[in-house]
Amino acid sequence: MQTVLVVEDSPTDRGVMTRYLQDAGWVVVAVGSGDEAQKVLNSQKLDLIVLDVILPGQSGFEICRELKHNDATKNIPVVICSTKGTEVDRTWGTMLGANAYLRKPVDPDELMQTVRRLVG
Repeated sequence: MQTVLVVEDSPTDRGVMTRYLQDAGWVVVAVGSGDEAQKVLNSQKLDLIVLDVILPGQSGFEICRELKHNDATKNIPVVICSTKGTEVDRTWGTMLGANAYLRKPVDPDELMQTVRRLVG
């Protein structure tokens, strides 16, 4: 089974995305901060990361940049999912290495299409 890490500080959004992904057959590890995400990254093999931008501590943009500059994690697809949906935000996410950028509230079909496109 393939595993997705959801990094989202809103319990509601985290729960919704987790449910969508689990219903589609994914194993989901859901955390609320970058620090928690780092612990998961150090202990599990992940196939995809769904990452909010506005998080306690490090921003999702900072986390994405670190993931893409680390040899151990650079090939894990990252989907940024945020209420920050301007073209500048999308461009910034792409420049930092995000493989996709979705706007919240997340459309379940768009999320599933994006995940399948990135990991099959």
